[in-house]
Amino acid sequence: MDTIRIKQLEFYGYHGASDAEQEVGHRYMVDIILELDTRPAAESDNLQDTVNYSRVAKRIIALGSSLKCRLLETLADKMAMEILKEYPVDSVTVHVRKLHPPMNAIVESVGVKIRRTRADIAGKIEKE
Repeated sequence: MDTIRIKQLEFYGYHGASDAEQEVGHRYMVDIILELDTRPAAESDNLQDTVNYSRVAKRIIALGSSLKCRLLETLADKMAMEILKEYPVDSVTVHVRKLHPPMNAIVESVGVKIRRTRADIAGKIEKE
């Protein structure tokens, strides 16, 4: 399977286990890997035959800056499921990192990396 990658996409969001984190907010960084067949686009050289990564990036920023999640796991899952609902990809990997998190240690970031497929979205729709 081919991939389209978006690396180190940043936004400011209001996620965290504590109310204070959700009020103050933090910087976040996201990497996205979209798995799909890019041969139709390669043959046609037409943007309509692939996934527009600019639109995906804007959607991720919109989600990250508007949602409020307690856990990075929740945020990553919501991002992955929205990509699967909106774009013709077979699977998506989302790596969300909170930069310089408020904790009693000096760390660059903490994060969660998940992978979701078409089968995952089908299962979620059946539950709803």
